[in-house]
Amino acid sequence: MIEAKAQELGRLIGQSEDFKALKRARDALEGVAELDAKLEELQQVAARMEKAMMEGAEPAQADRETYEGLLGQVQSDSRYQGMVAAQANFDKLMLRVQDQIMEGIKKGSESMIITLE
Repeated sequence: MIEAKAQELGRLIGQSEDFKALKRARDALEGVAELDAKLEELQQVAARMEKAMMEGAEPAQADRETYEGLLGQVQSDSRYQGMVAAQANFDKLMLRVQDQIMEGIKKGSESMIITLE
C-alpha cells in the first residue's frame, strides 16, 4: 500500500508545474557548449582552491580571480538563472511535500485506529 501511494505521489510531482519548469530549464541548458565549458572550468578551479585550503595553503591569486570571473559569467547567463530559479521552486515544493508527509506520520502515530488498505 505504501509503495503504491509513493508511486502516485511521484506521478503527481512529475506532473506538477514546478517539475515541468525544472525539466524545461534543464533541457535549455543541455548542449550549451559555452556554458558547459565554463561550468567544467569552474569546477576544476574550485577543486584546486579546495585542495589548497585542505593543505593549509592560501588558494592562488590567479585561481581566485579566475573563479570569480567564471562565476560571474555563469551566474549572468539567463539560462543558468532560469535553472537556478526552477530548481529553487522545485526544492520548495519538495519541502512542502516532506512537511505534509511528516504531518501525516505524526497524525498516524497518534491515531488509535488501524487502517489497512
